Amino acid sequence: MSSNGKPTPQPPAAGNGAGAGGPPKMYQRPIYRPQQAAAKRRRGRSCPFSCCCCFFWTVLVILLLAFIAAVVGGAFYLLYRPHRPAFTLSVARVTKLSLSSSATAPALTDAIDFTLTAKNPNKKLVYFYDDFTVTAATAANAVPLGEATVPGFAHEAGNITVLNATVSASALTVDPSAASSDIKKSGEFSITLDLETKAGVKVGGLKTKKIGIQVHCDGIKVAAPPRPAPAKKKKLGKATTVAPSPTAADAPSPAAVDDAPPAAATATTIARVCEVRIRVKIWKWTF
Repeated sequence: MSSNGKPTPQPPAAGNGAGAGGPPKMYQRPIYRPQQAAAKRRRGRSCPFSCCCCFFWTVLVILLLAFIAAVVGGAFYLLYRPHRPAFTLSVARVTKLSLSSSATAPALTDAIDFTLTAKNPNKKLVYFYDDFTVTAATAANAVPLGEATVPGFAHEAGNITVLNATVSASALTVDPSAASSDIKKSGEFSITLDLETKAGVKVGGLKTKKIGIQVHCDGIKVAAPPRPAPAKKKKLGKATTVAPSPTAADAPSPAAVDDAPPAAATATTIARVCEVRIRVKIWKWTF
């Protein structure tokens, strides 16, 4: 500071100017541009575009496969004209029916004969079946009436096969209220019949994988077997002879003979077309 109290000017720093009379130069800090952050930003911008491309190609492949499957299926249909097999229930007859009068756990004993006709309407397709599991139940409350098994067979093109089954139950415990309202010991009552199996198709030398099918027959009217008529006794007349003969002692003495034949079960002759359903099982559920 000078003697008169004024601050003494400092000399300019070296390098602040190009010369003694030039303007001073300011220090400029270099701008930092991180390369990694920029690369991450570029990848972030390109990620949605990559996802869109992946989704687009996935959808395109699925549509292409669906189109190919539709073309192959259409060609197969036009060439072979496939039809489902037809099942017709022709006879249903109850040969035995007994229901105990217990109020808590009634026991059912029955036997029902069924006759079905299976027809393959195709000209070039052959069906081959596993064994059939046959079950019957009442139509109203689905009271079980028993089950049976029918052996599987190969169903040739245009062939008609007759299936016979006897569904039976022995001392089967049923629901008391449902059984008392559904099962009639006299008169008609409605039942349903189901056949479960697995079936495959053979075309020439090619066999497809077997899938589950169900043959469902409903609207079946059956009648309980008639009760046996009371026994009638018929007396034989006596034969009169003039003189005793050696064989007279051997002649049968007059006796009562049971003249009542056993009651025959009433057969219901019907022509009920059954419904053929495809049963697809996915994990624990069957559709």
